[in-house]
Formats: sequence, C-alpha cells, structure tokens
Amino acid sequence: MRTKPIEDVIAQGGDEDAPGRLRRRLGPLDLMGFGIGIVIGTGIFTLTGIEARDHAGPAVIVAFALAGVASLLAALCYAELASSVPTAGSAYTYAYATMGEIIAWIIGWDLVLEFALGAAVVARGWSGYLAELLGLPTAFFGESSTVNVGAIAIVLLLGAVATLGIRQSSRVTNVLVVVKVAICLFVVVAGLFFVRAANLTPFVPPAEPVRDDAAGLTRPLSQVLFGMEPSAFGVAGVLTAAAVVFFAYTGFEAVANLGEETRRPHRDLPLGLFGTLGVSALLYVAVSFVIVGMVDYREIDPGAPIAAAFSSVGAGWASALISIAAVAGLTSVILVDIVAIGRIGFAMSRDGLLPAAVGAVHPRWGTPFRTTAAVTVGVAALAGFVPLSSLANLVSIGTLFAFVIVSVAVPILRRTRPQLRRPFRVPLSPVIPILAALACLYLMTNLSVETWLRFLAWMGLGLLIYLVYGRRRNRLARRDRAGAAG
Repeated sequence: MRTKPIEDVIAQGGDEDAPGRLRRRLGPLDLMGFGIGIVIGTGIFTLTGIEARDHAGPAVIVAFALAGVASLLAALCYAELASSVPTAGSAYTYAYATMGEIIAWIIGWDLVLEFALGAAVVARGWSGYLAELLGLPTAFFGESSTVNVGAIAIVLLLGAVATLGIRQSSRVTNVLVVVKVAICLFVVVAGLFFVRAANLTPFVPPAEPVRDDAAGLTRPLSQVLFGMEPSAFGVAGVLTAAAVVFFAYTGFEAVANLGEETRRPHRDLPLGLFGTLGVSALLYVAVSFVIVGMVDYREIDPGAPIAAAFSSVGAGWASALISIAAVAGLTSVILVDIVAIGRIGFAMSRDGLLPAAVGAVHPRWGTPFRTTAAVTVGVAALAGFVPLSSLANLVSIGTLFAFVIVSVAVPILRRTRPQLRRPFRVPLSPVIPILAALACLYLMTNLSVETWLRFLAWMGLGLLIYLVYGRRRNRLARRDRAGAAG
C-alpha cells in the first residue's frame, strides 16, 4: 500500500530534454482534438437508434444528457488531478500517489484492457463501415470474415502513426475530427427540416414489462442482486438507456494521459477535458433529437439509425456522407486508443512495475515506441481474429472503474496534501467527487453479471503478474530495500 510521493511524479514529468522523457508539443486545441476524436465514435452512429427503440423512446435525448452529466462529474475530478499532477498514466498515477501501489497496478491493468479492447472493437466496426461504403468483399472486411484484413490493416497503419510522433498523431486526429464534426453538424441542420412533432409524442413512453428470456449471467447485475423485473420505457427505461449510452462518452480520460506532452498542462488540461465533453454532449443531444424527430422511435433502424432516418424521408443521398463520417470517427478512436495505451505502459515501466525496456522513449520520435508497437500488434491480432461484440461491455466497466478511483482520489489528496498547488479545484469537494463515484458505481451495476465476471478474471490475471514481477522489482520497492540496507 506504499504511495508514490507527489514530488517524484512532478519531477518525472519535468525537463523534457532529459533522456527518456516525453516531449511537450500539445496545446488545448490538440487536446480537444484527441478527446473529441475518441468520444465521437460508435455511440453517435449506433447507440442513439438502439436505445430509442428499446428503452427510452424520444427521451433518449434525456438519456444522453444524463450520461453527459455523469461524465462531467468525473471530468471535474480528472481536471483537478491532471492540472495539479500533469503526468502520463492519468488514473494509474493518481491512484499511486493517493491509494497505494496495488490499487495503482490494478487501475493501470484495467486501463490497458479498456483502451486495447476498445481499439480492437472499433477496428472491426471500421472494417464493416468501409466495406459498406466501398462495396468491399465481406470475406476480408466486416464481422462475417474469418480473418478481418481491414481491421488488421487499419490498426497497423494507425499504430505506425502513433509510433512516429505525438504531433503526427495530433495532425491526423484533428483532420478526422473536423470531417466528422462537420458532417454531424450537417446531419443536425439538414435533419431539422424533417422533424415532426408527432414523432416526439409521447416524449417518455409509458413503462411496459418486457419478456426476459436471458440467463442470469447476461442480465444486469442490479436485476440479479435486487430481484428487479426488467422493463422498457418510462423513467426506468430512460435511466437504463443513460447507463448504456454512457459508453458513448468513455475515452475522454485519454486527454489526461497526455499531461507530460502538454505545453501548459495547468491551464490546457482542464480546457481540453471540458471542451471535449461540451462539444461531444451537444452533438450527441442534437443528433439524437433529429433522429427521434425524423422517425417514429418504434421504426428506427438500430443498425444504421442516421442513414435510415434520412432514407425514410427521401434523402438517401445523405447516406454516403454519413458513412464517411462514421469511417472518420472510428479511425480517430482507434488512433487515440493506441496513443493512450502507449502512455500508460510508459508510466508503469518508468515506475518499475513493468520492465524498463518496455517504456523506452525513442530519441528521435519522442514516443514510447516499444510499448506502442507491442500494443499495435496485440490489438491487430484481436481485431483480426476474435469477434469482440460479446466483450464490448468490458470497455465500459473498465472506464467506470477508473472513474470511481479518480473521484475518490480527489478528497484523499486534498486531505494528505492540502498545500499542493491546484490550478483547478473541484467545487463543493468532497460532495461532487462522492456524487461522481456513486453515479459511476450505479452505472456499473447496469452491466451484466457476465461482464463483471470477465472483468474480475482480467483483474485476477493482473494481480498475479504484479505479485510475480512488479511487487519486488518496482522502483519504490528497490528504494525501500536500499534504505533498509543502509
């Protein structure tokens, strides 16, 4: 349970010209580009239709707003810690400085799962969208392929970009973000002309029971623990939809991972975090309003809700633009995921919890090239050979777990280091951090028992690696042994 001194964390991210340091190249717009690049992805193109049809009706708009509020609570906590202790590793490093080494390892291992699995899942989606857009053979692209060549190719390409430098990654991400945001704005503006008030009534459809043939392992944990009967629509349906669409906001914490590569982290990290959430929430709410306003929620196509909505009103010509936005959106998600994992691996190897050679920084490119390359190969293998639809919820539970730890870390650090300079402070602490932690825990209980068991199995594997390697080989353990010998 030993903690890492804050002074060590700050010193590690100090002089960028020292050997093995990351380089400060990013400003607030670059951070927003990375954030929007990872947040605006699959959620806006699929979850809107699924949750409107199955759980919330037109009130899916409220579900996106509620999920955005929960994300904002967590972002406030991230902003305080990121501006006070700007470092690679984000939640991993914050936990190391507040709760102890074992919690830090678990969070770091959890974040590897979140970003790696997220990149693989999205790469398979990217392959499917590209096949649909260009008419490519399904034997090599999409979920029906034995070997998903498209998914492997995009992961390897973006892994090379992430390895070659943070500026190159930022430029590619910013271009993709401009494309997909522009097309999302087009969808909103053009769709407003086809919105019908009748489609928005009733805004919250009356609650109705649903037949539940699912086994216990596939039902939400809350239903199993409390014997709740599954239902659709009504207030309960809106809350269920909010828990699901929270997935759409996951990933913004990748911004905090870039603390050591930000020119003015005390100012720019909060701007990047809040700018990401603000733009993303507005786009999600606006696009979901247009979809449920154009089409009766009972008739929404869950697979391609936006394209189908325009086709239903005789504007099928918009489908190609929407597919382009989807491809651009998913491309940026994969790239930011790979960049984030590289920084987490770099931080963990620097602390000795992983071999030092793993996190080595390239003298010319200024990136943790070995970590990034290894992650790229692993993600490409997952994306190419493993159907990951059943594992997608692991991305959400991993993110929510990290949010809980970060929220709890804020009041702990306030108590243990009251004199620490905090350029941004969470208002009403500890009330806001506690609310953030509780909101994330509630959303976690809406995930299936099956997801919880897989998550616990992954955590158990990580704990075993820590006990075998990291517990005695990390930097703090070596320092303690040296002090005892002295």
